[in-house]
Amino acid sequence: MVDVVDYDLSRVIGAQQYLPGYRGQARLLIDPHQRTIVGATFAGPGTAELLHSATIAITAGVPIDRLWHAVPPFPTISEVWLRLLETYRDR
Repeated sequence: MVDVVDYDLSRVIGAQQYLPGYRGQARLLIDPHQRTIVGATFAGPGTAELLHSATIAITAGVPIDRLWHAVPPFPTISEVWLRLLETYRDR
């Protein structure tokens, strides 16, 4: 069993600066027992920048609580990391 966290990338300010009218989606799969990311999907223009961060978080087994300390640059599409963590926390 995994927790699924979705976020509409068009709500990220950096995405709107990247491309007015931006459309995209981000999804994390989180192991609720280990509190680690076990999967990630990003769809939309410019999302390639998110893949390396996801790969490191998944392969290194970085706990969700530690990811809060990896502050994404603003304004970029990478802001979605913070939004995904907030969405997971606030569910």
